[in-house]
Amino acid sequence: MTQIADSTAQLSADVYLDSAASAPVRRAVLEAMWPHLSGEHANPSSRHEPGMTAGRALEHARTRVAHCLGGRPGEVIFTSGGTEADNAAIKGIALASPRGRHVLISALEHPAVSESAAWLGRLGYEMEVLPVDADGRVDPAELRHRLREDTTLVSVQAASNEVGTVQDITALAAITAEAGAPFHTDAVQAAGTEALDVRRLGVQALTLAGHKLGTPKGVGVLWLRRRTPFEPLIHGGGQQRGRRSGTEDVAGAVGMATALELARDDDVAALRARRDAFITAVEHSVPGARLLGHRNRRLAGHAAFVLPGRSGEAVLLDLEREGVYCSSGSACAAGSDEPSPALMAMGIPSELAQTAVRFTFGTEVSEADLLRAAEALSRSAGPR
Repeated sequence: MTQIADSTAQLSADVYLDSAASAPVRRAVLEAMWPHLSGEHANPSSRHEPGMTAGRALEHARTRVAHCLGGRPGEVIFTSGGTEADNAAIKGIALASPRGRHVLISALEHPAVSESAAWLGRLGYEMEVLPVDADGRVDPAELRHRLREDTTLVSVQAASNEVGTVQDITALAAITAEAGAPFHTDAVQAAGTEALDVRRLGVQALTLAGHKLGTPKGVGVLWLRRRTPFEPLIHGGGQQRGRRSGTEDVAGAVGMATALELARDDDVAALRARRDAFITAVEHSVPGARLLGHRNRRLAGHAAFVLPGRSGEAVLLDLEREGVYCSSGSACAAGSDEPSPALMAMGIPSELAQTAVRFTFGTEVSEADLLRAAEALSRSAGPR
């Protein structure tokens, strides 16, 4: 596979710290996908031998993903990414549910969830937003208070893409189950570093995006617990048990399975240690820098700050000039002049929210890379 270069090696001259937007593609993932992008290219629904070979590869990938999630192969639906998976979960479960028309989502949800819930609102559903505390966590008691007999769905992100806070999904899902309502979690950011055993979590639906794990962009997963009422959004040839029609991306499915398996071998403890050292370095070298999100219950490769008195966008430009690439928050909101709704929900004033800078990284990023980023941030956002 000499024609496939290791993408992480290409980043050695620069420091890429925007994995929450899209992680570097793993060489082993590309190598696993390559046969299904070249010689084994048949449609997996075709009944000739090449088609059946593709079909077997697809179903094997489905089994591997199910094993990584602690579910059954028949519960795994491959999608075009996290956005489609979230749309399918929110709309598909709500439209099929006989309970009522009350939808609860957290204030930190990705637009793929919040906009899907808003779309349901235009159909007559009532969307209610669960508040979060200053660390970005949902209070289980607050969820219990807001659940109703007509609650048709609860959706809480497993981990925030903007501030890195990790939710107690097991506790929240248990409370929702007591009320008899289905629970969905967007686990796009949590996958790879947080345990995602769907049986232990107690959720009815969970969504993933491959490009946060090291696959090329364009593949995702909706895990849907067996017997959960669901209305498909994409109709056609009846693939994937009729829940998501369309010819499946066999290479993408194989890449997703490979990426999930590789992530199980990552040294997450070492990644957390590098994250904590980076946070300490920034707090010591940048006066006034304030860490966003929960200090301990946070993603292993996530550190976001607000920098009082500085422009977040100006700091990003300074860092880019030094070869350090990060972001001001969600890539899906890039270009917006409005302060982040997630930060506002955490009680951060509008002016301060616009100073936010986010650093996200995987195990390919070294301690030296992070030290370089902290030093660059100190030069940009430190004393003038």
